[in-house]
Order: sequence, then structure tokens, then C-alpha cells
Amino acid sequence: MRHASGRGPEAAGAQPYWNPYLAGVGIGLVLLATFFVMGRGLGATGAFSAFLVWVTSLFSTGYVTSNPIHAGYWNDGAPLRVFLVFLTIGSFAGAAISAALAGRSGWSIGRGPNISPAGRLALAFVGGLVMAIGSKLAVGCTSGQALTGGSMLNVGSWTFMIAVFIGGYAVAPFFRKQWL
Repeated sequence: MRHASGRGPEAAGAQPYWNPYLAGVGIGLVLLATFFVMGRGLGATGAFSAFLVWVTSLFSTGYVTSNPIHAGYWNDGAPLRVFLVFLTIGSFAGAAISAALAGRSGWSIGRGPNISPAGRLALAFVGGLVMAIGSKLAVGCTSGQALTGGSMLNVGSWTFMIAVFIGGYAVAPFFRKQWL
């Protein structure tokens, strides 16, 4: 597949992508280690919720501590001192280091020839917003639901992921023309 620049993914001397099966085994081993060391699985939504509770507490600590939804992230006055915040920061840092080492770091907007950069960013924003709302409704993000919940054979997690795939396949024909 060609980038919008007309160059292929290996254009700038970048290293090839990892084998997806090997990467999947690696993610599974990280999940197993997380259960063993931390006693819980992976997921990122809780980190963003903790961050929002922290920001809200800067304006109204009373609101945060009196609201049972937010109080769960209060962590005795230290909402940013939770496992998921460090997991998210580490994930971002690890991805940045990995991309730099593989020669794949840089600023670009991945898009097809039939969509403008602004249109691509707008679609990405709307898609991210829909997934964010869905993750709050499902009480977990795709990583938490698929990896953690799925590994524990949680029926809700399997239902969520099946719905994600059905939804993806249902809307793909409407957006595919942007990439062809």
C-alpha cells in the first residue's frame, strides 16, 4: 500500500513491521506478567478517568469526593498515582522509542488519495469520540475489554468485541472509498 506521498511504508529506510503473530504472543506475555505482578490486567481508560478527576479536583475537590463515580479514582487525594496512569505513559514512551529505533517516527497524516488531511483528521476525531463514549458505556476500553476481559472469558468483554467487529464491518463500505 502506498502513502499519500506516493512512497511505500519502507521508503525512508525504515525497518519492516514485526510479525503480527510474534507481536500478539508478546502482548499475551505482557498481560500475563501484569496479572502476576500487579494482580490486574491491562487497560487505558482508567488513566484518562484519573486524569480528568485530577483536573476536576483542581476546581472542586468536594465535587470529586462526593460523587461516587469520581471518588473511585480519587485514590486518597492522589488520582494520578495509579497503575493505569503509569501504564499509559509507559505505553506512549515505549511506542515512541520503538518507532524511533525502527526509523518510523515523524509527523504525518496517514490517508488515502481521496481525502484531504483535514477530512482525515475530522474522521479520526469523530471515530475516537465514538470509541471514547463506547468505552465509558462498556466500562472499559478496547484493550481492557479485549485483552483483560477476554482473557478472563468475561461474557461482556466478548460481547463488546463482537460488537466492535460487527460495527467496523458495517461502516467500512462507507469509508473505504477514502482509501482507494
